[in-house]
Amino acid sequence: MNTELDPVIHAQARLKVVATLNTLPQGDRLAFPGLKDLLGMTAGNLSVHLTKLEEAGYVEITKTHKGRTPVTYVALTKRGRAAFDEYTKAIRALLDTAGGTT
Repeated sequence: MNTELDPVIHAQARLKVVATLNTLPQGDRLAFPGLKDLLGMTAGNLSVHLTKLEEAGYVEITKTHKGRTPVTYVALTKRGRAAFDEYTKAIRALLDTAGGTT
């Protein structure tokens, strides 16, 4: 088993973003302000981390309008779900290994 942790997900703020989006059913998305409030992050900080996740192909950002108001939606991609699944498996493997050495 690969116990190498994905550096894109491993950053605490990005881990929180991916873990939160992973709770949504595949194909569902969350509006940027809702995600920002859920995570207690500033808009600027969240934007920086979403850009990094988008560059890795882990999230999809959709900008649209609701009436005349611009709305940004964020969704976890299939690749992002797979990366999060691998990340959690690697964490479990590390914890199992560490637990056996005490």
